[in-house]
Amino acid sequence: MALKIHPQPTIDTITDICNHIQISQSSRHDKVPAVVNRLLNSWSTKECYDHISPVSIPSHDRIIEIVQQARRILFPGYFTRTRLHAANLEYYIGKETTDLYEKMSEQIVIAIRHDCRRNNLPCTNCEELSQELTLAFIETLPDVTAILATDIRAALEGDPATDSPDEVIFSYPGLLAISIFRLAHELFRLKVPIVPRIMTEYAHSLTGIDIHPGATIGEGFFIDHGTGVVIGETTVIGNNVRLYQGVTLGALSLPRDAGTTLRHRKRHPTIEDDVIIYANTTILGGDTVIGRGAVIGGNIWLTESVEAGTRVILKRPELIYANGRAR
Repeated sequence: MALKIHPQPTIDTITDICNHIQISQSSRHDKVPAVVNRLLNSWSTKECYDHISPVSIPSHDRIIEIVQQARRILFPGYFTRTRLHAANLEYYIGKETTDLYEKMSEQIVIAIRHDCRRNNLPCTNCEELSQELTLAFIETLPDVTAILATDIRAALEGDPATDSPDEVIFSYPGLLAISIFRLAHELFRLKVPIVPRIMTEYAHSLTGIDIHPGATIGEGFFIDHGTGVVIGETTVIGNNVRLYQGVTLGALSLPRDAGTTLRHRKRHPTIEDDVIIYANTTILGGDTVIGRGAVIGGNIWLTESVEAGTRVILKRPELIYANGRAR
């Protein structure tokens, strides 16, 4: 059989097969530098924001690592691959806590310097202050552990769907959000800039539960289901309070300049001990107080105080069915 000879390819035949030349000719790369110049010009105005500075900004990823490491300390044996027993527990907790100290002090000093730069403040003794604040935070961990134990017991007592503390610790989004909040709150109390909010917004992104680190929350706090819960900065919550999904503890309608005129004023409600607030209820206002032992039903909108022991429920609505019957 005779071999079939294929013709040698030429530039013309390659062009017919591959349109690379035509694509290259249609490129608009030369237009990109003009956009870059416009971006540079926009950052030179006060209308846009940037962080172009030799001063570092806190690392979001490092702060998430800090949260995860702190949870390994707060709940030893739950979130680690290391098998813990009496012989190695002290070594493990010591190593984790020392490492946490180093990571936290690094981020706190960066946060302080960033805050000074952002607000045009003189930055002095930043390293010394960060070491003091980090130690103060580390010293709160035993108390955080103790109060989280009350939160776990509240979940076990309030939710008939589980009788397992392991299940609560491993899988309940409410406890995850509360754990991170309690860590962030200690940093907030120490006036550490920006880091506490990064921590609670990380919890928000994971759970759908938004708790400002400035809120004050007592022991035995239980959020059931949790998605959509919002707890504002100046909210005060007592002991043994239970919230369900979609509850908002927020502020009344704010003026446009609220960011400056209402900062540091109480804008969110006070929830006293032993209160239960059911799903999708909204309670607003810094003067609003829900008295001890009150029960607030679902889908309620409240902007006024409720006395202790009161039950607040909606009148049953009239339901219209497809066949026309009303009930």
